[in-house]
Amino acid sequence: MEGNIRKSIQPGMKVGIVLKKDQKTGIITEGCVKRILTKSAEHPHGIKVELESGEIGRVKKILF
Repeated sequence: MEGNIRKSIQPGMKVGIVLKKDQKTGIITEGCVKRILTKSAEHPHGIKVELESGEIGRVKKILF
């Protein structure tokens, strides 16, 4: 599944995101989606989400 398509991401899913501060290095932070912040159906850099931990970033990987 793609991290840039909104309908493939649901609250409670485990995902890998890139935080704003990590965009240059590409460091992935893992966690569970609390809520989806991007309103559009897709975004070229990944759908922006808030994790249960409160961190906000764009989805790069959907983990199972």
